[in-house]
Amino acid sequence: MSTIPSGIGTGLGSMPGTDPRAVAKLVAGELDWGFLAELPARGVGADLIGRTAAVLVDIALDTARVSPGERTTYRIAGRPGRLVSRARGYLDADLDAAEEVFERSGLRGDGRTFTVTLCGPYTFAANVELASGHKVLHDRGAVRDVAESMAEGLAGLVADVERRLGCDAVVQLDEPMVGAVLDGRIRPLTRLDVMPEVSADGAAQLLEAMATRIGRPIVMHSCAAPRWDLIDLLSNFAVSLDISLLDDTQFDRFGSFVDRGGRVVAGIIPTTRSERGISADQVSARLADFIDRIGLPRTVLAERIAVSPTCGLAGADEQWAARALSVAAKVGQLCGEDPQAL
Repeated sequence: MSTIPSGIGTGLGSMPGTDPRAVAKLVAGELDWGFLAELPARGVGADLIGRTAAVLVDIALDTARVSPGERTTYRIAGRPGRLVSRARGYLDADLDAAEEVFERSGLRGDGRTFTVTLCGPYTFAANVELASGHKVLHDRGAVRDVAESMAEGLAGLVADVERRLGCDAVVQLDEPMVGAVLDGRIRPLTRLDVMPEVSADGAAQLLEAMATRIGRPIVMHSCAAPRWDLIDLLSNFAVSLDISLLDDTQFDRFGSFVDRGGRVVAGIIPTTRSERGISADQVSARLADFIDRIGLPRTVLAERIAVSPTCGLAGADEQWAARALSVAAKVGQLCGEDPQAL
């Protein structure tokens, strides 16, 4: 089985635009560690939860409007309908685009790493509703069923990706809301409802079971502050995080994670255009300074750390998204070649 790369640049899933071939070409052209992009600008079914709807096995989603004038929400449905068909169509188009680009660029079969992203089970459960209107999180059995369905669907999807692209697949689970779940901050349907408690131990067991079924390296990504109480319980999970969210109180936890062999995708490239611009040299120096402040040897930049934007790039303009991936690739290269010289 492949491992999580280090000393390299990558991206985190979402991208601007609506043309899957143009985005697949950009990703393959800029990054040696590519990813299957989500293009949420295409509409409902093309965002993170929509992508997940396309992959779930024996669980269907639909959309529902909470009340007139309010936003549309995702809801568990009795059978696959228009939403699932649309989401699967978007996924197929993205896979076809990546396969075409790999074939035409001569990348197929070169063994590079390629990431497939899905919404993590707890962020999914905190957002998606049951038919009753309760969040999936309200029902422990439903959370378990969703996790099993995700794992089964992902196992099939990554096998298909590896077959099409001749790559080594990595799975990224996006869990920006796992902290709110662990802290009991997800609002129930009514004040009289009690949301079941989720412990770090319980969450770790569920995620580990998913990883066993998927059978590929897993990166747990969050744009929120990292939950070390959960991370420290996960074996062989890499962590993707925005390093600007780490303060002095978390440096020891980060350092301990890396010191015991943990792999990190360090989010350091801004997701929106900077008036001052960015350069690979500047970002590399910032990353090296970060490692120095923690007290780790700079060799970890080549051995344990990859580089990425701080989060997905769906909110960026297309020029900035291209620039962010280009800088991530260059910073990763600099870290992998001679981290002591940064």
